[in-house]
Amino acid sequence: MESSRRRQTNAKKTSSRRLCCDDADTVRVPFQIVTTTLISLLLPLSFLLLARLSTAQYILSATNNYPKAAAAAVAEPTSLLCSFFLNSKKPTILHILVTLITVSSLSYALTGKFILLVNHSSDHIHPSTRRRRLYAAWWFLFVFQVCVGLWIEGSIATGIDGSGFGRENSFLLRVVFFFGLHETIVFWGRTVVKPVVDDTIFGYWRKEGWVEKAAVGLSYGWFWWWRLRDEVEALVVVPSLKTSTTGVGVGVADFMGWCLYYLTVTIGIVRIVRVFILTALILTRRREEGNDDKV
Repeated sequence: MESSRRRQTNAKKTSSRRLCCDDADTVRVPFQIVTTTLISLLLPLSFLLLARLSTAQYILSATNNYPKAAAAAVAEPTSLLCSFFLNSKKPTILHILVTLITVSSLSYALTGKFILLVNHSSDHIHPSTRRRRLYAAWWFLFVFQVCVGLWIEGSIATGIDGSGFGRENSFLLRVVFFFGLHETIVFWGRTVVKPVVDDTIFGYWRKEGWVEKAAVGLSYGWFWWWRLRDEVEALVVVPSLKTSTTGVGVGVADFMGWCLYYLTVTIGIVRIVRVFILTALILTRRREEGNDDKV
């Protein structure tokens, strides 16, 4: 009798714990999805800020020929930090961080290996190594967020809008860039954003679900349609305008922005080719299975 009572009490405690965990998950899971989606959008936002910086520097370089137009297009910097970002032709920390993410994504798309950013979801990683990598992802995300926040402040303070420099490339190239940037966002989310968010909310890494993928994809599509598609091409248009119209040499920051654009296009090409190859393999297998059934 006593043993049966103990079993019943233990079963009740276990069921109550499960109910508490389920109630907590109903709150934490949506919060985790929203947080992961918002932080993942920092990467396309950084591309927008880099394009706006390139636009502002081009307008400022035209002050010798059209000072009134340049003064009307770009407001006077309100802080020393904004003035530094607008007038410096050297690459900033945000250039380096975005380049690091893009190169890592391209390497993973081509070889399937992580060279700069690492995979946190592997089961063959020692716990101490996983923890060190998680700390590195924390610091990387922290520095990235600070840089994006400062650049947002500078963009708002100077009133930069690079929509007038968009849509210079072909429609096909813009579509390839769209897919390439989406692939980079997925890579950025899996290697940096999701490990940090999952460790903060749950204390462990959770498998990525289709709801998370859909939320990130739809949010990125909305951001692309709302703003990014009209301004991101300034990364490639402005360097050519500087050399053809103003006669000003292309700076290192402009060159890095140009490289970032075409590295992302390369990632998009790799993704599209992989999709075509996978589709061809699936169709070939179905044909072979159909021929085997006929025989």
